[in-house]
Amino acid sequence: MKKHLLVIVCLFFFSAKSPAPSTWVAIGDSITYLNDHQDETGNRISKGYLTLIGEKFPELEIVNKGYNGWTAVKIAQEFDKLEIPRADIYSIFLGTNDWWGGKPLGAYSDFQNATGHETLNGAFRVMIDKIRLLNPDAKIILITPMQRVDFVYINNPKNNAFGSYREKNGQKLEDFADAIKAIGVQEGLPVADLYHQKDMGLADLVKYKWLKNPETGKYQKYRYPDFVGVPFDPEKDEYPYPPKTVAITYDGLHPSDKGYQIIAKELLPIFESILK
Repeated sequence: MKKHLLVIVCLFFFSAKSPAPSTWVAIGDSITYLNDHQDETGNRISKGYLTLIGEKFPELEIVNKGYNGWTAVKIAQEFDKLEIPRADIYSIFLGTNDWWGGKPLGAYSDFQNATGHETLNGAFRVMIDKIRLLNPDAKIILITPMQRVDFVYINNPKNNAFGSYREKNGQKLEDFADAIKAIGVQEGLPVADLYHQKDMGLADLVKYKWLKNPETGKYQKYRYPDFVGVPFDPEKDEYPYPPKTVAITYDGLHPSDKGYQIIAKELLPIFESILK
């Protein structure tokens, strides 16, 4: 009887000591979405950053709330319809589509004064406020957009965009990254600043771009920045990022396995601090 009682007491002790699993909701765009949709990358990736973090913390329950092509403005606008659950940790990895889509950056005062979701600054205030309504004690991680070179969608080359070496609608992608970083500093939130990550500069994103020389008509390798301004015809030309061009990205924008590993490495100490 005493032996059975001791077993029951031990089981109760250990179950009481075992922490409940934490839940992480990753809010983002295609870079987050593709973690679970490798087939949409031409199977050029095997593990996204969610999977890599999950391997380090197997007790962590992960919910992927990445939306292909979405902006921070749209996610803030549609937040209540997205069925984002209560969680212990939230990450927000957005901004690159806001820049490309010409959404206004706004000013930090839009965040301070909660002016609404029309600007990136205002949209982040909406999202953070909504998260705090779900769980006032949740940890929130901000991730700045990466730099990007010329993007050409692997499944439809007509979907393409120039890189962040140029302004779009009079705005720099770096300004969007800096705004997100500033929000993190002001709110005391951890920030993974990918835009300024030393191994993710413009020259690191692809090994080269495979393009026709306008003078000779023959294909050749163009490294950054030499490919800037070299024409690409999505209806006639070969896909400019064959497998040998893959570096930090596989298409000028979306991370390769190597790119996702860098993202996970930037996030790892943040998660270690939260989950210790």
